[in-house]
Amino acid sequence: MDQTTNHFSGSVLFLDRNDINTDEIIPAKYLTEISKEALKPYLLEDLDLPGFDPDTDLAGRRAIVTRANFGCGSSREHAPWALEANGIRMVIAGSFARIFRQNMFNCGMLAVELPADVIESLFAGFSGSETTVTADLESGLLHFSANGKTEEIPFSISEFDRALVKAGGWLEFADNKY
Repeated sequence: MDQTTNHFSGSVLFLDRNDINTDEIIPAKYLTEISKEALKPYLLEDLDLPGFDPDTDLAGRRAIVTRANFGCGSSREHAPWALEANGIRMVIAGSFARIFRQNMFNCGMLAVELPADVIESLFAGFSGSETTVTADLESGLLHFSANGKTEEIPFSISEFDRALVKAGGWLEFADNKY
């Protein structure tokens, strides 16, 4: 994902399911790995979703659009780390598990919650197409495009979470602030 201080953009992976948990994002048997990069080959390997193949469907994707309660289950930083190791720095969902969402921001990644009807509209209009999304942190707008079709959707995150994302994560934020 191309990331500047104020923009995230890239190709979208649509995962059409509620309640994708952290064990499906990165199976627990890999939690002994000591680097983010070591998690890379195992992202979503246990995700049970008809038609989804992590070996082919993840390549080049920089953002995920999914349904409600993404990142539920056990709280662990390994789940956003596995996304990050694969270049996925933005997840757009109907809702997130609270700890997972905050771990995304703590890692300098963008977690965007949108109403269920907006998520449904994105699936109806863009899923199945080569879709790109750009998030502008300053304007609070998501720009989706595929096959000549575009859509602009407003989003909001707290000022603190915006500061974490702009800094590149909690550690960078703390280094600059304190």
